[in-house]
Amino acid sequence: MKAILALEDGTVVEGAGWGAEGVARGELVFATPFTGYEEALTDPSYKGQILMLTYPLIGNYGVSGARFQSDGIKVEGFVVREMCDTPSHYRSKRGIEEFLRDEGVPAISGVDTRMLTIKTRRYGTMKACLMVKPEPEMSEEDKARALELASTQPDISDLDLIERVTCKTRYRIPGSGKRIAVIDLGVKRNIIESLRKRDFEVFVFPAGVRESEIVDSEPDALLLSNGPGDPKRAKGAMRVVKELAGRIPIFGICLGLQVVALALGCDTYKLKFGHRGANQPVKDLESARVYITAQNHGFAVDKDSMDGIAELTQINANDGTVEAFEVPYLGIKCVQYHPEASPGPWDTEKMFFDELMRVGV
Repeated sequence: MKAILALEDGTVVEGAGWGAEGVARGELVFATPFTGYEEALTDPSYKGQILMLTYPLIGNYGVSGARFQSDGIKVEGFVVREMCDTPSHYRSKRGIEEFLRDEGVPAISGVDTRMLTIKTRRYGTMKACLMVKPEPEMSEEDKARALELASTQPDISDLDLIERVTCKTRYRIPGSGKRIAVIDLGVKRNIIESLRKRDFEVFVFPAGVRESEIVDSEPDALLLSNGPGDPKRAKGAMRVVKELAGRIPIFGICLGLQVVALALGCDTYKLKFGHRGANQPVKDLESARVYITAQNHGFAVDKDSMDGIAELTQINANDGTVEAFEVPYLGIKCVQYHPEASPGPWDTEKMFFDELMRVGV
């Protein structure tokens, strides 16, 4: 199959089409991990986006399903330099092309991902359209159509992406430890697994949960998860945080941090091209220690808007953006990175989840 990737600035690149035939629209974003494509493809935080991996060879260890972060692929489309169709790994059950084809997700390879990454870093994240067709060549009409679809799609801030990935009904994961309520804004499975292996009793609620439903579960703490899109769309979760702040401890991861910040009266903004990868350095302001973290976000909290509201505790060592904050008198602690990783380093996993275990001590 043939494929074209069109950007809203007029750029059109051609390559080999694979995965599913069809058309995908979304923001083109890049991520830098060497491994972990299974986790990235199934990460709900990528909903509404076309994912491009900067590592040049993808698919070499196949697809096992063991590290999926949701029930299936959540990216809209996939862009790589080279797709490996002869995977080799003892846990592999199928190749990556079969995986994308089964899930109905179009992909393109044989394109200059380095050029596209440099363009994104220079000019910022752009809307894109990925078109995959069985024809031997793409026509000029196809290219014009792809450019139109790229430029006319809604801005990501205008989309209700959280509603597309949150659970439909509440559910419980048994445990004999403390009780944690989780607002599912697009929660990754390894966040739940990190709680489960510490024997928490976990109550997971849809994004539109009411404060009374959470209170009825009698939790020791509330955790707001990661998720896709603009945090300002999470009106319901913000309302819950406002109502429960000071009544129970509140924690947030990634989008959850941004939602908590907005509920407290801070502001957020869209980053030029976001932080996505497995080697983002985070500096702790008290200890001066630098942690290497996994991240996947396109929005950030405005540092200046936190004055007098929250205590900044960690920053990104590359650009100084907010990575963690606390509000001690309200029992609020949030992080922008992913302490549960998947993929990525576990430098901060024990630090964050052990803090949850100390709730009420």
